[in-house]
Amino acid sequence: MSWAYIAKLVVIGDSGCGKSSLTIRLCEGRFSPHHDVTIGVEFGSRIVPVGPPNTQPPKPKPSVSRDPSLANISEGLPEPRRAEPEVEQKHMKLSLWDTAGQETYKSVTRSYFRGASGALLCFDLSRRNTFHALEGWLNDLRQIAEPDIVVVLVGNKSDLTAGDENKREITKEEAEDWAKKNGVLEYVETSAKSGEGVEMAFGRVAERIYQNIEAGKYDLNDRRSGVKGPGAVANRGNVKLGAPAKNNWGGGCC
Repeated sequence: MSWAYIAKLVVIGDSGCGKSSLTIRLCEGRFSPHHDVTIGVEFGSRIVPVGPPNTQPPKPKPSVSRDPSLANISEGLPEPRRAEPEVEQKHMKLSLWDTAGQETYKSVTRSYFRGASGALLCFDLSRRNTFHALEGWLNDLRQIAEPDIVVVLVGNKSDLTAGDENKREITKEEAEDWAKKNGVLEYVETSAKSGEGVEMAFGRVAERIYQNIEAGKYDLNDRRSGVKGPGAVANRGNVKLGAPAKNNWGGGCC
């Protein structure tokens, strides 16, 4: 699948939040209950649709009169509206950098924040200590990454917050308040296990980056920018590693 832009995204947060599982779920559409601790950084990519018509709300259906006496009346009515030309869907290739959350590797993973245009800031909904660590991760990110980096707060492992064994330790309202207070784009709850909310989280980051591109906030020819245009890489194909996710986005991990 061809793409119009490529953007660098980092997935950050404390160890054990499910960052690698989120990346694997997006790229390969699968979940592994056992995953080795990330050492340094792991990589993946996914092509996603951005901009219209993907983001256009559905048009309301015209109201139809049920009065039979008006069935044949046509005089004085405006001419039928001509169909608008179709808008070609644009796609963005997300270059995903899954970073280690352990303190031991922080000095290494911080260096990968440079040039990132988007980030998923993750915590575990069942462990409050990972929520308390968010401020430190966000401060490090904003000191090193691009000034206009797009950040989405992600509360992962929502599958542990349902049923009789509800392990939720952070409420949705609390997380939303934190995001608003710290200037984060929005808050999304996800489950790498079930796939719930995963595409939404990455999609929100991609869509805002696209909006920033349209607003001229990036120099697509600047090597330091976290976004590149179609001329940045000669080969615009997408090599698949593993099974692609079954959804509307298409593409696989490469």
